[in-house]
Amino acid sequence: MRLLRNLLLAALVLALVAGVAAYFGVARIHESYKGYDEPDVFVEVPAGAGPAVIGQRLVGAGVIRDLTTFRGAMWLSGQARDLKAGEYRFNRSLSAMEVIDKIARGDVYRRLVTFREGLMISEMARAYEAGGHGSAADFERAAADTTAIREWDPHATDLEGYLFPETYTLRRDTPAAALVAQMVDVFAKALTPALREAVRAQGLTVREAVTVASLVEKETAVPDERPVVAAVYLNRRRTGMPMQADPTVIYALQRAGRYTGNIRRDDLQFDSPYNTYRYPGLPPGPIAAPGKASLEAVASPAQVDYLYFVSKNDGSHVFARTLDEHNRNVQQWQVDFFRQKRQQQ
Repeated sequence: MRLLRNLLLAALVLALVAGVAAYFGVARIHESYKGYDEPDVFVEVPAGAGPAVIGQRLVGAGVIRDLTTFRGAMWLSGQARDLKAGEYRFNRSLSAMEVIDKIARGDVYRRLVTFREGLMISEMARAYEAGGHGSAADFERAAADTTAIREWDPHATDLEGYLFPETYTLRRDTPAAALVAQMVDVFAKALTPALREAVRAQGLTVREAVTVASLVEKETAVPDERPVVAAVYLNRRRTGMPMQADPTVIYALQRAGRYTGNIRRDDLQFDSPYNTYRYPGLPPGPIAAPGKASLEAVASPAQVDYLYFVSKNDGSHVFARTLDEHNRNVQQWQVDFFRQKRQQQ
């Protein structure tokens, strides 16, 4: 009888100890913890890594207190098979359960970089550096490698025009070359087989089409005008007229480091093959990154016989078929418009 009583007492003590341990274990699993002094830490979860490896990395980074807490949280959450690979950023106290939930959701760390339509490589490079993603020099160096577009454009000396404007999500350690490769890949998807066939039907190479699209991108942001502006440049090309596109002068000056924000009359004679006031035909290559709408405008231009257009000073343009008509539009929308504006001041 005494033995039985002792056994029951021992069992009771063990149960009590187990209960207390379980209580404190569960409490620790739900307790917020931050064991690092830095503002934030990053933990890489490799593809195919099991819970043991992941737990060691989290504990080593100070994100979770110890392996016992990690194992308890894994058991309690039931998400051992749901943990996703990637780089995770931690910048505040979290419980072990919250950490596991974050990884199970795949809440990986990403940084965004946005390149708007109409940028040239040097402008993209500055945006890349300004966002803290890397150096502008590395971006420009990567954009000088034309291997990826050689099939479409064997004459390209860089990737001007072929880096698709878009918002990209980057890992913290994404090198410039990887981003540039992704941008070219997105461009290739945007220039669909149907678009390429439409371009060929107009007697244009991919390089010529992208060059015209870059002119369209720089000339207008009005969606309905893009096919009309494309038609103007294609009509000029077909009839042998000079392109006389102001954006090509700006591009030439920018490449030479001489653009001050305005075009002067003397700039129209600046000696550069990109200056379409001085040299006939299209410029040697694209002058900016066109968006898909501008590419589509070149593939399917408006069926119009316009040869001229001038700004209405509100972002839109007025178009003309003849030089006389164009001169009247210039008088109205440039000479008279700014004269009246000066008189009102």
